[in-house]
Amino acid sequence: MSAATIPAPRAETPFRRFIAEFASSKIALLGLAGFVIVVLAALTASWIAPQNPYDLAQLDILDGRMPPGSAMGGGFTAWLGSDDQGRDMLSGILYGLRISLGVGVGSALIAGAIGTSLGLLSAYVGGRTDALIMRLVDLQLSFPAILVALMILAVLGKGVMNVVLALVVVEWATYTRIVRATALVERRREYMEAAECLALPRHRILFRHLLPNCMPPLIVIFTQRIARAITLEATLSFLGLGVPITSPSLGLLIANGYQYMLSGNYWISFYPGVALLLAIMSINLVGDQLRDVLNPRLQR
Repeated sequence: MSAATIPAPRAETPFRRFIAEFASSKIALLGLAGFVIVVLAALTASWIAPQNPYDLAQLDILDGRMPPGSAMGGGFTAWLGSDDQGRDMLSGILYGLRISLGVGVGSALIAGAIGTSLGLLSAYVGGRTDALIMRLVDLQLSFPAILVALMILAVLGKGVMNVVLALVVVEWATYTRIVRATALVERRREYMEAAECLALPRHRILFRHLLPNCMPPLIVIFTQRIARAITLEATLSFLGLGVPITSPSLGLLIANGYQYMLSGNYWISFYPGVALLLAIMSINLVGDQLRDVLNPRLQR
């Protein structure tokens, strides 16, 4: 075979390199698979759940606190048992994942957008604007997140949107501090000086030139903050200040069965707790691997 017919080696693009490095960890792939399963289960809950656990026409109080594997009055098997209201626990978990993931992802997106914008502005403008924003960040981070969220919900009351608002208030400061630290380094690069010499609009410099170079740490912190937001929502719902009883979440399901733990009906709280643990663990595993791939100096 002549040299002219030998196929040239395929060039390794940054995306291919990223995929190869991420896939090098079997634990990260396991976490990614778990996260995909959790998301698909939440999105398809209406089709795969045996019942709608919050449709009163499908509930029967006689099916209350049935052990796992019992036959329900609706003609299906409650593989994870039922709660005190006769709701199938498997169905409750599938519907609860919708609220928990929706609150976690929604609050992380909004807090990330606000915090990233303020962080970029603080690093680029500097001066009094930087000092003011960072003093607000210091003030926000000086209080425990759960305490601030409890105070906000005590004033606003229960509700999914109120929980999202409370989580945005307690999470935006972390994005601001991390993005500002990264942007301060990028601020001194040659491409930033070239953009300023061309007299480009400020918003174009911030979001077209500065933001893309701040994305690696932002992606990592975004995945970790989703898991944190889900945990905070579950805690608030468990304490009775989160989502209302008509909007199921994993934290609310755990709280519903807490009073029956000592009577032997462990499954009412146990299985939602396992689902919550698996969802948070899978997200954290993906975030840890992203951190190692995007910043090799932090590899374990």
